[in-house]
Amino acid sequence: MSEFVQQSQALPVEQTEELQRAFLIKVYSWMFAGLMITGIFALLTVSSEMLLELVFSNRFVFFGLIIAELGLVIWLSARIEKMTAVAATTAFLVYATLSGLTLSVVFLAYTAESLASTFFVTGGTFGIMSVYGYVTKRDLSTLGSFFMMGLVGIIIASVVNIWLGSDTLYWIVTYVGILIFVGLTAYDTQKIKNMSGVSLQGGEIEQKGAIMGALRLYLDFINLFLLLLRVMGNRR
Repeated sequence: MSEFVQQSQALPVEQTEELQRAFLIKVYSWMFAGLMITGIFALLTVSSEMLLELVFSNRFVFFGLIIAELGLVIWLSARIEKMTAVAATTAFLVYATLSGLTLSVVFLAYTAESLASTFFVTGGTFGIMSVYGYVTKRDLSTLGSFFMMGLVGIIIASVVNIWLGSDTLYWIVTYVGILIFVGLTAYDTQKIKNMSGVSLQGGEIEQKGAIMGALRLYLDFINLFLLLLRVMGNRR
């Protein structure tokens, strides 16, 4: 991500803060656009017999979509510096669409009331931690590394638990995962704030930086929502 680690420390404080605000607004605008697309396609899927049949009638189709999601986010994260801004933006929007198709299973499994209440709790928590990440003077890099190691740990534990089927491990992963994504929200916000120097270059680099930031925050929000839903959600 060396292309996006552009510092604006040589600028006056006022100009640096203005760059940071403008860049974060752009990042959050793309993140919210991604969330909106995901929500729309999830609702369209649960409302359409044709789409439900397409996504869920065949196990290979459903898991194929999940694999496509995973491959797309890995490819976008690894290759964004060599992509055009249009390609990066398109890949992000396609990823948000695929997420909507697969996350429709959550809309089928939980009541509308619990989905709405969990969404608002997620939004409030995400907002508080984003503000903290933006205003804190503390360097969160060390904590960010700790949270990333924790993320790897819960992914491994989740995979292992597919075979173990342990309720205890399930809830440990859930609560630890919530803490990890709460922390990552603050860490990623601070990291994106420090990327604001890309605004000086504008054009392709600025847009790709905004998309990369939006993807990170989108993933933080979605994963926090899904983990909180395990705790707060009421199944149909």
